[in-house]
Amino acid sequence: MLQISPAPFRSILIIQTKFIGDIVLASTLVRNLQLEFPGARIVFLCEAHLESFVVSHGIASEVVAFRRSRMRGTPLERGKELYAMVRALRRFRFDLTIDLTDSKTSRLVSGLVNAKTRVGYNPPERPLKLLERQPANLFEQPQGFGGQHFAYRYLSPLEALGIDLRVTVPSIQPLPSETVKALALLSRHRLKPNGFVAVHAGASFEGRQWQPERFAEAIDEIATDTGLAVALVGGPDEREAAGRIIAGTATPVVDLVGSLSLESLLAVLNQARLFLGNESGPMHMAAAAGTPVVGLFGLTHPSRWGPVGVPSIALRPPMSCDCVASGLCRPKDFSKACCVWRLEVKPVVEAARELLARTEMKRERAV
Repeated sequence: MLQISPAPFRSILIIQTKFIGDIVLASTLVRNLQLEFPGARIVFLCEAHLESFVVSHGIASEVVAFRRSRMRGTPLERGKELYAMVRALRRFRFDLTIDLTDSKTSRLVSGLVNAKTRVGYNPPERPLKLLERQPANLFEQPQGFGGQHFAYRYLSPLEALGIDLRVTVPSIQPLPSETVKALALLSRHRLKPNGFVAVHAGASFEGRQWQPERFAEAIDEIATDTGLAVALVGGPDEREAAGRIIAGTATPVVDLVGSLSLESLLAVLNQARLFLGNESGPMHMAAAAGTPVVGLFGLTHPSRWGPVGVPSIALRPPMSCDCVASGLCRPKDFSKACCVWRLEVKPVVEAARELLARTEMKRERAV
């Protein structure tokens, strides 16, 4: 096994090429590394549209960005993007590389960067293919520190490096300038800070999205019971679901879908009284911002991917079940299963009521 030098690492690359929820969970790894190695240059390899969020919130000192569309393009496009990525990374002369993505491409990048210490998973999430080389020379366990949640997969490099675990949950506060903008935005829409529910109806796959009609019904019941306003949030590609929700509600709903940067979204979520939404990146952002969360889950288990660090309730229909979308659902693929469609409106509304009551004292102190 590689013997770790007692000298602190000064230049660290973290390969995290997944999505915003993964970035949020991986931020806890960075915080521990910052405490262990003050002043270290920590660089993320991540998708281009995440660069501003990662750097502005101190998740990394710098970012080397790639474009996912190019990596999924023609062989020539993939080759050019990979070459540019590796060339940019090699300029940093990293002494430590941590591969959190654990893919064929991320392992290739880790090997080409060729830092003295290269941390990778053992065993990898997907077995190495024929002729594929494992570039790591220091191995992390699939789950570090005995934790079940996926956040501990992203913390396991610390255990491999012999670093004590000091921070276990993400905490990402909005930038002061974004808070000012968020408060002005809320005022324009007559939303009071701590007086509205942020609802996110999107997800990366249709089958992971609770039905818009059920969101609409739940919104009406929650708004009637509590007097809280409702704001829909999400990306530009989630406008269709938002339109169906707005068309189905008697409650006036503020539509912010497609109008917020990630920095602005975090600031808006920070001002919400409650977050209600599917298992998704915004769910993890809301939790990291300190907002109570009602999360809706399907095949993935909340013990692995649920919100952490805040009061929360994660709902999941009983398993296993007869498939509700045989033409769309892939029952063995966590990211392509439609089990969340089996959630009824009543337990979602009851969870929102319970969580609001449980956190009422906190709300009163904040007002």
